[in-house]
Amino acid sequence: MKTGHLLIIFFCLKCYGQNTIKEVLDQYNSHSVEYISVEELQQKLNQKNNIYLFDTREKIEYEVSHLQHAIWLGYTSINVEALNAINKSATIVVYCSIGVRSEKIGEQLIQLGFKNVVNLYGGLFEWSNKGFPIYNDKGMTKKVHAYDKFWGGFLTNAEKEY
Repeated sequence: MKTGHLLIIFFCLKCYGQNTIKEVLDQYNSHSVEYISVEELQQKLNQKNNIYLFDTREKIEYEVSHLQHAIWLGYTSINVEALNAINKSATIVVYCSIGVRSEKIGEQLIQLGFKNVVNLYGGLFEWSNKGFPIYNDKGMTKKVHAYDKFWGGFLTNAEKEY
């Protein structure tokens, strides 16, 4: 086998399987939006705290599954109507697959004057990986939209849909 082929195989192995969620978030995020862990969020939800959950993935991803009571906000085109009735000091949790897209939307919400915005660390994938329930319009589900093969590699505890 030629050296070039070995380098390509090594590169592919590095990209598809060697990264952790932490490494990806450190690489792609500026940490401009404070994180909340899935455990912290679950605890706050159990305490019936008044929290708005915004799913910042594409609509097709949201329709496969999302956090219970989450409102679809979107990423490439934001559902502005979802923001109209929310007090600027309300607690808002943004999430996506692992937390990259949601940081960008969280930054936009902060620029719009929302004061208490946090990003779910590891996103819906981490939530599912830890065994917390996910939902679609019919109730609980085990299916999660995995986005693509690379990002789907971070999802270990769900039925992947692409």
